[in-house]
Formats: sequence, structure tokens, C-alpha cells
Amino acid sequence: MRNARFLVQPFAALLLLSSSLACTGEPATEVAADSSLAPSYLSFATDDEQNTTDIFSKASPAVVSVTSSALRRSLFSYNITEIPKGAGSGFVWSATGLIVTNFHVVAGADKLMVSIQDQGDYAATVVGVAPERDLAVLRLESPPSDLNPLPLGDSSELSVGRKVLAIGNPFGLDSSLTVGVVSALDRQIQSPSNRRIQGVIQTDAAINPGNSGGPLLNSLGQVIGVNTAIFSPSGASAGIGFAIPVNMVKEVVPQLIAYGKILRPVLGVELASDQWTRRYGVKGVVIVRVLRGLPAAQAGMVGASRSSRGDIRLGDVITHINDQVVRNQDDYLTAMEGFKIGDTVTIQALRGKQEQTFSVTLSEAG
Repeated sequence: MRNARFLVQPFAALLLLSSSLACTGEPATEVAADSSLAPSYLSFATDDEQNTTDIFSKASPAVVSVTSSALRRSLFSYNITEIPKGAGSGFVWSATGLIVTNFHVVAGADKLMVSIQDQGDYAATVVGVAPERDLAVLRLESPPSDLNPLPLGDSSELSVGRKVLAIGNPFGLDSSLTVGVVSALDRQIQSPSNRRIQGVIQTDAAINPGNSGGPLLNSLGQVIGVNTAIFSPSGASAGIGFAIPVNMVKEVVPQLIAYGKILRPVLGVELASDQWTRRYGVKGVVIVRVLRGLPAAQAGMVGASRSSRGDIRLGDVITHINDQVVRNQDDYLTAMEGFKIGDTVTIQALRGKQEQTFSVTLSEAG
């Protein structure tokens, strides 16, 4: 038993020492540890500590604080008052002054200010937003010349248990670092537009109000997520934080920079509300109207109509898109997000009691 052997060795040493003292007759004295032989705390760090401090020192200058305010005109005068709305975090995307943050950090703001570590405050404008992904891109007005963007990683390489670091400004405390691990992958959270964001990273690195929009980093200092939300009854960190995976960010941000929004392929239909379909027990999404000249119309799909007696006839009811089940509008939108403009998809629908199959080439929204 290896542990027992370790316990015996100190006892044997004590017996030997007492025997020696008995022979000499000299009293025992306590010997203080020689502090000169101990390593200096300033020069010593474990490999993990060194990794953490190196990442923070390199990454923190690229993490910014974003504050938003709204402008309100007084009811009794022409004076305009600036009202603070909130604060969050962000990070440098490009040396030209582009900043990535969460949509909910800047939503409804009339004025935005970005604070950069050791650089000062800069006015910023919105370049593009994606509420369905809770992402936004800002542009600094007159940015400093020495901005260094953070390197981007690959969120598909993550696994549960890997080390992650979150840098941000929780409760206005700038450049705060927390460390944890990847707790789970492929989580779902609700976006500000009430859409599901899929493939989300769960972490136990403490994320609090004010961390939103800041980077989640791997042990190489690469961005692997954008800190977005927490699960907490109290509103403070409870060890369950969520980050948008960087691979999604890499798809969305270039579109926001180029177009100000995410370009979505469209089918060209208006759908009945989920509440209506649930009320009448319809399984699928009901087409209310087919828009002229768009893919659904070109494929021969039909919307709701009235008979000669005034009865309402249901439009085609979409049940599958490329064999993916469609039960409600969220299923429909989630399926459509997997396609690009110009893709050809197979749509299965019910027209009355007959099954219909349509081959549709998706186009850009007009």
C-alpha cells in the first residue's frame, strides 16, 4: 500500500532523531525553514497560471466597454436629455475600428460610446445588426491607429472540459477576467427577436450583466464565442453562462459589415400564425399568401382563397423542407437558415388531403 509507506517514513525519522538526542543529551531545537531556498512568488507561476496571465495581457487591450444612451426631448421645453440605457462589452474585430458586440447591448440606443483600455472614449455608430443572432457591429469614429483585433478560433474544435476565459466589464468593472471550462455544447437560447439561437456554448466561467458582447477565449487566446446570456434566477452569475459560437459569428459579421443585415434566401410566402394553426389543429405551417414573382409562386404553390360560397380554403400546408419536419414558424425559419440564395430545396406540403412535392430555387428578398 503506497499511502501507508508514506505515513511510516516520518515516524521512523522521528525515532531516529529521538535516539540521537538521547545519546548527546542536547535539547531539541526547532529549525526554521530557510526562506531563501523558497521560490519567489513574483517569479513563480504554474503553467496554467502563466497561460492565463499571458492570454489576459495580450487580449485585454482589444476588449472594450460599450455604453448606450437614448435622447429624449422634454415635454415642456425643446431641451434634449441624454438618458443612459445600459452598458456591455465588445471586442476589436478589425484594425480599422470595427467592434463586435451583442445586439441587445445597442438596441434602442441613440448614442453609443466605446471605451478602450488606456486609449479613452470614442463615439461609435451601428454598421449592422442581427437580432436573430444577438450580434451587432459598430464602427468607431476616428479610431486610434494601434488597434489590434483578437484572433479567431474554431468553435467546432471545442469539447466539454476545455479551459475558457471570459473578459469583459461586469457591473461596469472594466477588464475583468474569469476562468472556467466548457460545460456543454449545442445548447439553445432565445434571441432578442424570440428566435432560437442553436449551437450555443455553455460555460461555468462567471458571466454577469456587463459581460454581454465580450469574448470567450480558448487557451490559445483565440475568440471561440461571444458572451451573451446567463441562466440565473437572481440575475447574477450562477455558473451557467452562454456564448454564441465563433463559427456563427464568422458567418454573420461579414454580412453585417457588407449589407447591414443577414442576407436570407426567401420562399416568397406569408404564413398563418402559430396560434391560428394550433387553434385549428393544423400540423405544419399554413401558407396564407404566395407573393407574385417569387420562388413559391414559380413552383406552383398556393395560398388561402375563398370558394364561390365564401368558404375559406386553406393554402398549402408545409410539413417538410428537405426532409426536415416543419411543425411551426420557428421550425420553418430554422430550416430556411440552413440554405443560401440560389439553393434548390424540396418542399413537401398538404393541399387538402393530397401530398404535394415542390422543387424550389430560393432567391434573395426583394
